[in-house]
Amino acid sequence: MSLVLASKSASRRAMLDQACIAYEAIPAGIDERALETQLAGAGPGEVALALAGAKAEAVSRERPVPLVLGSDSLVVVEGRRFDKPASRDEAAEHLRYFSGKEMQLHSAAALARKGAVEWEYAAMASLHMIEMSEEFIEDYLSSEWPAVSGCVGVFRIESRGVQLFERIEGDYFTVLGMPLLPVLGALRQFGELT
Repeated sequence: MSLVLASKSASRRAMLDQACIAYEAIPAGIDERALETQLAGAGPGEVALALAGAKAEAVSRERPVPLVLGSDSLVVVEGRRFDKPASRDEAAEHLRYFSGKEMQLHSAAALARKGAVEWEYAAMASLHMIEMSEEFIEDYLSSEWPAVSGCVGVFRIESRGVQLFERIEGDYFTVLGMPLLPVLGALRQFGELT
């Protein structure tokens, strides 16, 4: 297989590693914030798809490989979209806002070849947050920062972040940041996975 993952995400690499998928990781050099600005008014699922596609397209233009996989995740709470926290203080602000609320996590993936997206998929999971005290938030960030600095929801579900939720509705892989089962199905369709 000659798959390229257009991402530096440790979680996405771990998913492919655990699924025994051979790939090379090459982060896409796109301006995500500029693209999000261009997509003002689009729904979070549409934005996640556009970002995943843009990453896959950018790397597939640069590398002559059969397929490039791009992926992206967005978090929305009460209609407000959140990016990765820029600092520990901002992470604490996010957690205070999330406390006791429902988080919608949108994850998307796209496969591109020769600069054009040939397949895309988006999924959403609903994560119901516990009420978090200041003491809990401080203790949580003391153990999880800076590892969660690259996570839009300020959590790693495969780690202590699971403690932030009272219930989750949706696919585990979507919560991890990429709808893996549909990706594997698409790789089979493209003949890249037997």
